[in-house]
Amino acid sequence: MSFKDLKLNRPLLRAVAEKGYDNPTLIQERTIPLVLNKKDVIASAQTGTGKTAAFALPILQLLYDKQESGKSQKKIRALIISPTRELAIQIQENFEEYAIHTNLTSTVIFGGASIDPQKEILKKGIDVLIATPGRLLDLHKQDIVNLDYVETLVLDEADLMLDMGFIDDVKKIERLCPEEKQTLLFSATMPYKVEQLAETILKNPKRIEVSQNSSTSKNVNQALYYVPKPQKIELCLHLLRNTIKGRIIIFRRTKYGVDKIEQTLLKNNYKADSLHGDKSQTLRQEALNNFKKNKVDILIATDVAARGIDIDDVDAVINFDLPNIPETYVHRIGRTARAGNTGIAYSFCSADEREYIKAIQQLINLQLDVVEEHPYPLDPKAKPIVHKKQGSKYKKGRKSEASKKKKKRWY
Repeated sequence: MSFKDLKLNRPLLRAVAEKGYDNPTLIQERTIPLVLNKKDVIASAQTGTGKTAAFALPILQLLYDKQESGKSQKKIRALIISPTRELAIQIQENFEEYAIHTNLTSTVIFGGASIDPQKEILKKGIDVLIATPGRLLDLHKQDIVNLDYVETLVLDEADLMLDMGFIDDVKKIERLCPEEKQTLLFSATMPYKVEQLAETILKNPKRIEVSQNSSTSKNVNQALYYVPKPQKIELCLHLLRNTIKGRIIIFRRTKYGVDKIEQTLLKNNYKADSLHGDKSQTLRQEALNNFKKNKVDILIATDVAARGIDIDDVDAVINFDLPNIPETYVHRIGRTARAGNTGIAYSFCSADEREYIKAIQQLINLQLDVVEEHPYPLDPKAKPIVHKKQGSKYKKGRKSEASKKKKKRWY
């Protein structure tokens, strides 16, 4: 099937051709006709399947076919809600690329950036608005955003949206839009809370599932290294020097962990940058652009910061910390081996992460290949490290200084 078979108009087909796309992906093939027929859709699609084009192309066609004549100010007729700033920016870039041969306009609004430039653009009028929930509601309260004319509402990465605590905001935004509208919900996974949300706001939706949520790409080779937690950084450096080459994304569970490994890599003369929620929007976007433009080879990120980001030509993913949610593993390694390319996922497992590995292997129904030949093996009998709580009175059998001072004051 070609994009022409999906009955897209000439301006959109031209834009798609200029992007180098010949045939639609499965999610695009199934979703575009339903959206053009103005059906509500709930779709299970992982990052990298082409889902942004699956809703952007038909939305632009519907808006193009129903443009108002004259020079009246444009009204927001399509609203896309995204959980993260990076994903919102990425969606906006796609809308601009697909609408290049039309006079349809779009913009993106998000927190963590100056609100005044966003206000100015909105006051001029746009057709499509891409937004994060908090900033959208903020601007609505200020009467800058009018959602009375929204014809299509898209909730992207719905599972992450709910994980981040946006459930009430999403419901409020939905109620601010007209009752008679088309609603599209996209989610990498379909937990019960997403199903509940869909039942609340979608009307007789058509369901699409392009693949099993637990599946991993056959083009990703998955290697597992058992290693003591304190020696993970040594193993990482060893592999970067001897094995792992190209463009790499390293995942850590915490912002502190991201910063720590970034400092270590920079000291060892690696070109690295990082992505996490404590960074300003300017620095986050700069890190992303540096990686996309090959100014740095390594991007270190938390799961929330990297979710949904579409970066081509990633050669390897390193799970420095294993995720405690097995589905997150699938999302992570899906960052490599895109568009038919191959990639490798390296996972470091310490003694306290063995249960995570069991859950991951059970989810993906696959035993990961264990690499035993490396300089920092983990003793099979090793027990998880239990760190003493801060403020403990005793350390190595001696009383702490705090305890001594307390004793002096007592007497």
